[in-house]
Amino acid sequence: MNQTTFASLGVSESLTEALSERSIVSPFPVQALTIPDALAGRDVCGKAKTGSGKTLAFGLPLLMRSKAAAPRRPAALVLVPTRELAVQVGEVLEPLAASVGRTLTTVYGGTDLDRQARRIAKGVDIVVATPGRLIDLVDRKVVGLGSVTMLVVDEADRMADMGFLPQVEWLLRHMPRERQTLLFSATLDSAVDQVVRRHLRDPVMHEVQARQVTVEEMEHVFLKVHQLDKAKVCAAIVRGSQKTLCFVRTKRGADRLVEDLRGEGVRAAAIHGDLRQQMRERSLEQFTGGKLQVLVATDVAARGLDIEGVDVVIHYDPAEDHKAYLHRSGRTARAGEGGVAVTLVLWDQELAIERMQKRIGLRLPLVEVFSNDKRLADLAVFNLPAGEVASAGASGA
Repeated sequence: MNQTTFASLGVSESLTEALSERSIVSPFPVQALTIPDALAGRDVCGKAKTGSGKTLAFGLPLLMRSKAAAPRRPAALVLVPTRELAVQVGEVLEPLAASVGRTLTTVYGGTDLDRQARRIAKGVDIVVATPGRLIDLVDRKVVGLGSVTMLVVDEADRMADMGFLPQVEWLLRHMPRERQTLLFSATLDSAVDQVVRRHLRDPVMHEVQARQVTVEEMEHVFLKVHQLDKAKVCAAIVRGSQKTLCFVRTKRGADRLVEDLRGEGVRAAAIHGDLRQQMRERSLEQFTGGKLQVLVATDVAARGLDIEGVDVVIHYDPAEDHKAYLHRSGRTARAGEGGVAVTLVLWDQELAIERMQKRIGLRLPLVEVFSNDKRLADLAVFNLPAGEVASAGASGA
């Protein structure tokens, strides 16, 4: 059986070479399914989750089919729900755009509007944008959408969750009806389905069966901690890990924990909505590059982030329900690799944790620990049979 390659899907030689230079040689399922139809000019509706390879699935056809743009009038547009996703899409596609003589820029809130306007005024072929910032630019008449021949709506379900679909609809009404539209979404519920029915022309539907991260694919550890010792327990876990993602409920809680962790000598940074975009981007870059040991995130800020190599997820504040727990924890079981999800439990949270365990089919003990417990350097010890745990922790607290 012949192996599928980007070239066999119809991707140009210059792009396949550029991909090869980045060690990208085999298409992901979502890319193999959607690229041929997108290159043929069809409207495409792809059902696929974050981390499935969607950026190249829409990006390669976009780079091959988009035209050169006039000043202030981009030829192609990618709409994304969050600033972080805009940055990620830009980082993937901008170097590839150069290989086919296309220009690309990202526009999103929290950054200099005038600078973005000046860039587009010079003429940019492809714009990656969050809806709100693009509407600002259109309202100011520094961007016109009348020449858009290709549109991508990425993470449409998240657009709906965050209340952005009315803004997306507004933007769609300012574009030519004769255009190619590619829409990607993890789910096709009624709100997203309405957008598909109203704005896509005879779309080809493709669904990638996402491999659900299962409870069995990771280690689960539940630790009873004391409020005054909690941050120190967290620091001890981080010191024993390579790359830790730590979840908290509030933005203030994230800042407070980062301060506490730094006080313990741990290289930590927060990512949440109150931070300037530049700071968020720098923290993310330092974390993915290994300069930070731990990234402390709120649930909202972590949406759309696809970070490789996370070996431990800490639920510093327990997840609000079993779905949130699995969603958070799944970030440590990417690309078929296992990891550890550890929950820090205060005395008044024990009952809620026991109920949540039951919902996901776990029956694990809540082990009381203090920050000087040597087992925190190797969390897997906590799931050993009782006798082995006792001997492993004999030199601990």
